Parts: sequence; structure tokens; C-alpha cells
Amino acid sequence: MSDPAPPPAVRLRPGREASLLRRHPWVFSGAIDAVSGDPAPGAVVDVRSARGDFLARGFWSPASQIRVRALSFDESERIDAFWLGGRLAAAWALRAPLWAPGRRDALRVVHGEGDGLPGLVVDRYAGVLCAQILSAGFERMRGELAAQLLDLFPSVSAVYERSDAPAREREGLAPRTGLLAARPGAALPDFSRVEVVLDGVRSAVDLAGGQKTGSYLDQAANHALVGARAEGREVLDAFCYDGGFTLACLRGGAARVTAVDASAPALGALRANLALNGLADAPVETLRADVFAQLRAFRDARRSFDLIVLDPPKLADSRVRAAKACRAYKDANLLAFKLLRPGGLLATFSCSGAVDPALFRTVVAEAALDAGRDARVVAEFRQGPDHPVSLACPEGLYLKGLLCAV
Repeated sequence: MSDPAPPPAVRLRPGREASLLRRHPWVFSGAIDAVSGDPAPGAVVDVRSARGDFLARGFWSPASQIRVRALSFDESERIDAFWLGGRLAAAWALRAPLWAPGRRDALRVVHGEGDGLPGLVVDRYAGVLCAQILSAGFERMRGELAAQLLDLFPSVSAVYERSDAPAREREGLAPRTGLLAARPGAALPDFSRVEVVLDGVRSAVDLAGGQKTGSYLDQAANHALVGARAEGREVLDAFCYDGGFTLACLRGGAARVTAVDASAPALGALRANLALNGLADAPVETLRADVFAQLRAFRDARRSFDLIVLDPPKLADSRVRAAKACRAYKDANLLAFKLLRPGGLLATFSCSGAVDPALFRTVVAEAALDAGRDARVVAEFRQGPDHPVSLACPEGLYLKGLLCAV
């Protein structure tokens, strides 16, 4: 009997193994010298050095600049359904202490590279899971993924899919949305309105049409931190989406909140969430407008505020676009500083991974200088603990923020 054929393998160019030796999971196209075995998109391949030494095992993605996403650095470890179940269980064990029905029943369950599962995001909203499958490898394992998730979470009725992020296109994959799997006999919820509780604040999440997987779970802890500073203040919540900061500030005792967003559905969701929390008659003004234009209109009208929240959507998805994004961040922050009353606070955020914390801090400092305001950083913000960052892959830290006093 002949020996079995060797597994597909990727051989690196000389000197290109350093990042894998540090356990960074990405192998870019320019680092690859040769590919053997003709692997299909999403197949498991071994990555070897120019000398043939084993470095890692991961998913092959020929359409992406990231050709391999490493899953294991152990040559004896097989990538199969058993492996996937173990990684998912470990990810949930890390978050289980955060789960508190009645107080918090929405969490990120899998955060890509932060959980050793690059190209996969899974969020839990009460009794439903919402998955983003963003790599060719997990696309091939979608059946195993759904089965393992339903097995791990026996009280979950369904797994919904929101695989419609731009990252999927870069993998050569078409977008997918809709029901991925359901527990036999379980009653399915309305996926456009799944009610959850975050730090005691109720909200209805639109898994089918909302941003990301339906909500910004990465900001959940920051909502409460900013809200704790809102007592007696007049607040401007810019890029408010469905009102996470607005609701937290009202609970914190804000005197009044002006919430601005360009999306009519987002403002509708905000008003629905106010009603859900018994705040339908709260002192809140909602404005549908381009936020940058509205900030200028407030400046021209000599409006001012005691607390301003700037939480724009991602403005740069690559380093090529970082410079343009920084100009936009500076513009928004400069206007915000001008709108703050003496003793006011600015909570300003960036979720662009291409803009690192040091660069963002510099941009905010320049904005304060150009606005003629003396500003001090009194707190810093990061994504929540259910969005862990691998020390080997610092790119996983994408959300950063500053609380500045003037």
C-alpha cells in the first residue's frame, strides 16, 4: 500500500516566517513562495518555512490578500468539528461570568482572532445567536459550525446569519443573510426585533437589518461609563444609532439629550427603545441629519452642550484610507470642542482598526488645539471584555475612545 498523499502545503519565501513564529495568524500573499496539493478555497493547509519546517495550520483563501488564516501552531492538532467545538466552548467559558439574565443577556461569543477563530464572529442576543462567517474556511464548515453552536447553547432556539460585511467580498464570497439553523421544534422569534438587556437598559435588536450583527455590543460597557457622567448635563449624542448612549445618559440623570443620526430607521429604533424603557416622554430631541453638517449648524446657531458623544461608524477599513479618515475625525472633534461649554466633557470614539490609539489621540489633541480649547484626558475607552484581543494579533484592538474635559 502506498503512503497517503501529503496534505496541501504553503511554503514561505526565505525570511518570511517571523510573524508566524510570534503566532500572528495572518499569512499574506507576498510571503508565499509556492503552494502544493492544489487546495480548494477554504481548505486546511500546512504552512512551512522555506526550509520545510512546520509553522502553522490554517484555512486557505486564494481570493484574499490574507491567503492563510492560521488556526493552530501545533502540528499534531487536526482542524475538524471536534476542534471547532473545543474552541467555541473555550470562547464561551471566557464570557460566561459576564452573562447575567435580567441584567445582561447580550454578549459577543466569538471574536475572530481574539478567540483563535479568525474569520468568525458570533454574538448572542438572549435566546438567539447571530453569526458572521467572514472567511472561506468557515464557509466550508458552516454546517459543523451551526451544529456545534446549537449543541453548546441548549437554550438557544436558532442561529441567524449576517454574513454581509465587506470582509466577505474580499474573500471572494457572496453575501449571505437569513436563518442558518434552528433547533427542531423551537418557536422562532421575530429576527427584526429581539429584545435584550444591557446593564439594565432594554433594547430591541434588529438582527435582520441592523448594523453589524444587529447592535454595537462592543460599546455596551462604555454606554454605562459615559452615562455615569451625565447627571444634570445637556447632552449631544452624535451618530446616535439606536440610542445606546442616549438611554445611558438619561438613566444617569441627563437634563436633556439631542440625538442626531442620518438614518431614519435608526432614529425610529431609538424612539422605540425609549418607550421600551418607560422614557417615551423623556427630554430627548431626535434630529435626522448628516452629523458633520449638523455640527456646523449647531456652531453657527451658537448652540452649546455640557457632554458630547462622538461615535461615528468606521471611517477607514485599511491603512490606505487612514489619512482621509483622520481628517474627518479631526473635523468632527474640532467642531465638538467648539460646542462644549466650560467644564464640558467630550466622549469621542474611533472604531477604525487602521487608526491606532496613538494616532487617534494625536488627532483629538490637534482638534482641541485648533479649537482653542485646553483639554485633558480623564478616561480612556476600549471595546468590552467580550471582545478580547490576542497579544499576538494587536490588530484585534479596533475600538478606542477618550473622555476629554475642557
